[in-house]
Amino acid sequence: MLKDIPVTGNKDTRSGFGDGILEAARKNPNVVALTADLAGSLKLGGLIKEFPERFIQCGIAEANMIGIAAGLTIGGKIPFTTTFANFSTGRVYDQIRQSVAYSGKNVKICASHAGLTLGEDGATHQILEDIGMMRMLPGMTVIVPCDYNQTKAATQAIAEYEGPVYLRFGRPVWPIFTKEEDFVIGKAQKFSEGTDVSIFACGHLVWKAIEAGRILEERGVSVEVINIHTIKPLDEEAIIASIQKTKCAVTAEEHNILGGLGDAIAHVATRNCPVPIEYVGTNDTFGESGKPTDLLKKYGLDTDNIVAAVDKVMIRKA
Repeated sequence: MLKDIPVTGNKDTRSGFGDGILEAARKNPNVVALTADLAGSLKLGGLIKEFPERFIQCGIAEANMIGIAAGLTIGGKIPFTTTFANFSTGRVYDQIRQSVAYSGKNVKICASHAGLTLGEDGATHQILEDIGMMRMLPGMTVIVPCDYNQTKAATQAIAEYEGPVYLRFGRPVWPIFTKEEDFVIGKAQKFSEGTDVSIFACGHLVWKAIEAGRILEERGVSVEVINIHTIKPLDEEAIIASIQKTKCAVTAEEHNILGGLGDAIAHVATRNCPVPIEYVGTNDTFGESGKPTDLLKKYGLDTDNIVAAVDKVMIRKA
């Protein structure tokens, strides 16, 4: 039951990245961190203190940072580039496409402050298109962990994973409800078994999906909540098995409904098991400045919106 999932604390996912890259650096001497003048925001203090020779401050020059990282892989290094998600993708898409993805370089593009929950910095920083941009790049692995523990585990896992990776996380303090050992790249995480509806979520919206699932369970709805932390490669087997059972789905993501998790799920469903699907995400819009929770509510990404989407999709199924 979803009500039995314990919350063990509250912490921002970017701190999970900071702690995870330090552990990865301790295990592998080839791990190197680069930043575009955002070492503090990306929580690199521990790594800088312990391994100052494995930290490169690139300044506000994100394109150069990607080029340097690509070059470092030729010498066997495992570079982690760090900046805000908007600057990690939109500002340097050409460099990522040409210097990293095209040649399959072992660069880990680590992006904080993604989505509406960036909050007061506003629309220019709240990128809501990055998952779509990165999942369309051939050979790019895309990971969106849901809490501190999972971000820490994902950061360590990608250090051992060969190939380019986009790792997306955020700034707000968020409930901790997973165990590090449960994370496996490309393997969906199921929080509940259900027969009435499948809810697929990623990032901060996994917790919102669990909250929605609890409300629905109290109403007698049998809900299957699945964390799709790896957007690419998708765990198609888990997705198909779930929708074959429930015959309908809701997707929830802190991202534009165009090109993100919802479209990825719909693509799998269309080819294998067509079912009604409702999307919870931003609807072809930019964000604005505001408090994270207020923005999630205004743009339709909170718990009540997921419940409403379930009600709608179950009517469609019937």
